[in-house]
Amino acid sequence: MTFTDASLTALRVFREVAERGTLTAAAAALGYTQSAVSRQIASLERAAGAPLLERRHDGVRVTSAGQVVLRRATVVLDQVDATARELAGMPDEQATVRLGWFASAGAALVPRALGALHRTHPGITVVTREGSTPALVRALRAGTLDLALIASAPPFRPPDTETPALVLRTLTERSLCVAVPGTHPLARNDFIDVTDLHGQRWIAGAGGERLMGVWPGLDERPEIAHTARDWLAKLRLVAAGTGVTTVPAVLASAMPPGVRVLPVRGGPAEQRRIVLARLPQPVSDPAARLADALRAAAIELDDDLTGGG
Repeated sequence: MTFTDASLTALRVFREVAERGTLTAAAAALGYTQSAVSRQIASLERAAGAPLLERRHDGVRVTSAGQVVLRRATVVLDQVDATARELAGMPDEQATVRLGWFASAGAALVPRALGALHRTHPGITVVTREGSTPALVRALRAGTLDLALIASAPPFRPPDTETPALVLRTLTERSLCVAVPGTHPLARNDFIDVTDLHGQRWIAGAGGERLMGVWPGLDERPEIAHTARDWLAKLRLVAAGTGVTTVPAVLASAMPPGVRVLPVRGGPAEQRRIVLARLPQPVSDPAARLADALRAAAIELDDDLTGGG
């Protein structure tokens, strides 16, 4: 069996596994059994004559040979899909851009950028999805996203070690802030001293993100009053006076009534970056237009935070 015998189904399955990070998640997304996914991967590895995936306790990692197959498979599958659309008389998707973003970017930066892009280039369609930074990086590698907004915190490192390296551009870098109820004693000030965070009740992220929402440099065991994954839910809980939570400065313009966002002083700066990532290959004109809109929106948000200065 040679690689020319590889089926389109096997290539699709492989791309899905590379994007999802586990055989189980890929099977669920495709509506297959896990054993069916395993068989397709095994047949593709036999055709390639090399392992394409490294099985690990936390999922799978695409090998060097797998990266070669993934790059070629993405091109082939996109061409097959474009042919199917053309034969069906459907418009092509040359003016469609696929954007991934992490949660807080979707609350302020993404809507502002998409609104501006729609006004200046109404013919460009942007399809978006929210995800964690690791999931978005896998989707970029799998060719199912064109651009991704990812989060970065110190120490600032590339989001993965795969080759070729992703092209990264920092859109904004700001200190982490704390959101407090408008009726909270801390809300009377223009900033919060890090020592004033002791003894606060925190609204944290849910599940594996449990400590997100708690000040990173806190030198005590935090009291977690509530956990929520959704940003709006967390901020509504703050507005209700049930606790405080950390927020990226970029969210300051998206606060609901009854919430005040304040910088923290007196300790190490907790910087956060929003980074635009893509594969190191030529981008389409619509993708370049979207990248420009995201950069402009980031500059506008920074100006809002600094009063235009």
